[in-house]
This record gives sequence, structure tokens and C-alpha cells, in this order.
Amino acid sequence: MAKLDYLLSILWLLRSHGKMTAEQLTERLELSVRTVYRYIDTLGVSGVPIISESGHGGGL
Repeated sequence: MAKLDYLLSILWLLRSHGKMTAEQLTERLELSVRTVYRYIDTLGVSGVPIISESGHGGGL
């Protein structure tokens, strides 16, 4: 899958499922956690409002 496809998949998953952890996104998209964080950062830099909560029970 191309990078744009992954970015759109992350957006779709977050919109349809609400709060998800990076590990949950990793399982759904079969990517590494580091790659998911990199894509989340790319979305944030491009202007997509990404709100995250750190700690136990946190998510995007």
C-alpha cells in the first residue's frame, strides 16, 4: 500500500472507531508502531487535528 493509502486508512479508522491506540492501529494496518507514529506526525503537520492522550488508557 502507498503512503497516502495508509494516511487515509488511519484517518478512516480514527473517524469510525473513535479513540484508538497506536498498537491497535498497528494491528489493523500491519505496520510497525514507529511507522504509525510517523504517519500520525505527518497528518498533524499537514493540518489534520490529531488529539492524543498519554498514559494508561490513552489513545489517538
